[in-house]
Amino acid sequence: MQLICVRHGRTAWNADKRFQGHADIPLDDEGRAQATALAALLRDERIDAAVSSDLVRAAETARIVLGARDVPLRLDPDWREMRFGDWEGLTWEQILAANPQLDPANETAVKEYTPEGGESFDELRARVRRAAERAAAEVPDDGVVLVATHAGPLHALLSELLGDAERAALKVRFLTASITRFRRKNGVWTLARLNQTARAAS
Repeated sequence: MQLICVRHGRTAWNADKRFQGHADIPLDDEGRAQATALAALLRDERIDAAVSSDLVRAAETARIVLGARDVPLRLDPDWREMRFGDWEGLTWEQILAANPQLDPANETAVKEYTPEGGESFDELRARVRRAAERAAAEVPDDGVVLVATHAGPLHALLSELLGDAERAALKVRFLTASITRFRRKNGVWTLARLNQTARAAS
């Protein structure tokens, strides 16, 4: 079976480089254009089931990608972005000003931190594991599931399905409106495509 995992399109907070977490920020015009480009890229692909984070930026991306397909969209809060607590709405510079103990070079390693009022990466991994198991159970062994989610859950999914060492070696920063594909055969998961965007493919 295959998981076609889509990171949501851009939001105003993405453009401002603000941590979003569970804040329910909608797509901006660029984000909708990105999602529309993804829909065109995936237009001829088989999709048997679709699931999304219940945050509006992911759900709207999923609905745009699904288009006229007769595939219901199931919302699952376990696919939400990592909860950043007190950091939500702030830029990395603002976070550093309030937390001088943090390493200024480690913005992309926030999965190693647990913000006040937030969740740990291990907690994120646990809920993404549950969400992936539910998604895989919805289709037969040769089925295809569209998953609309966020960067944090995609890092967690890499860790869960491939292992921490391979996830760390990839050093990926997931782009908005990007596609990452996982395939499972004989119980073994492999990474089929990483961080593909419609514009890069065109």
